Amino acid sequence: MELVRLETPSAARDWCAQRRAEGRSIGFVATMGALHRGHMTLVRQAAQENDLVVVSVFVNPLQFNDSTDLERYPRDIEGDCARVEEAGGTMLFSGTLEGFFPGQIQADGELQPASLVDPGSAALGLEGEFRPGHFMGVATIVNSLFEVIEPTRAYFGLKDFQQCLVARDLAKARGNPTVVLCRTIREEDGLACSSRNLLLTLEWRDEAPVIQRALGATRVLWQRGERDAGVLRDFLAEGLGASALSVEYAAIRDPLAWTPNDPTGTLDQAVGLVAAKAGKVRLIDSLLLHTDGGDLGL
Repeated sequence: MELVRLETPSAARDWCAQRRAEGRSIGFVATMGALHRGHMTLVRQAAQENDLVVVSVFVNPLQFNDSTDLERYPRDIEGDCARVEEAGGTMLFSGTLEGFFPGQIQADGELQPASLVDPGSAALGLEGEFRPGHFMGVATIVNSLFEVIEPTRAYFGLKDFQQCLVARDLAKARGNPTVVLCRTIREEDGLACSSRNLLLTLEWRDEAPVIQRALGATRVLWQRGERDAGVLRDFLAEGLGASALSVEYAAIRDPLAWTPNDPTGTLDQAVGLVAAKAGKVRLIDSLLLHTDGGDLGL
């Protein structure tokens, strides 16, 4: 089936409303473009579990607190369309901030404060601390995307772990859609697939997989019986200590009881989370320690 390509949220809203009226289920994958194997895995799973698959491509300015990062973010809309069509997507749409929020943009180009959505407690700490305002931008656009599409299910990859929790909690508060959390897809050397990987120099590309190695070693420590949050955190940090990366955080959290600060004592389940800069490129990754991903427990 040839991919339907739409240029505005309003056109996507009308298309989705008609499909829902026909009784079709809609799977949804939200992206910022420069699509990779991880995105395509989400599209394929959505195609298996729904009648139709909608993909959004929108580099959301609300979730960038660094204008240079926004400008450098890779873009390839024609390549994105080809990949989505090959993976079984039905419709792809894009848009502008004004298109998502008509009449709600101030004279300075900013979205009016009343339109912003509170991202909730899952946004506290870690990414919420290092990227102030980021999750409010994420929650605001994800809420708008859910309103435009009204999908049956929405698919998110666990690499952006806190973002998954924010999207899950937002969907719960709305009463829809069902949020499906999917395993992180990795390159052969373990580096998590990310659009930002395209910005890495060869030198930093060789260095970056140390993140996954440190996370993987911490999971092995868990599998050997270690449950103390502090010991796990220190071990994860030590695994990154000899690298050339500039580590912003190497943290352990209870994924079922998110806290902004480091947990203490014994954990029944855990996730390791890392953010680090490889040169000018900021990378994040996460790994559930208590499961291989077959049962996400979230």
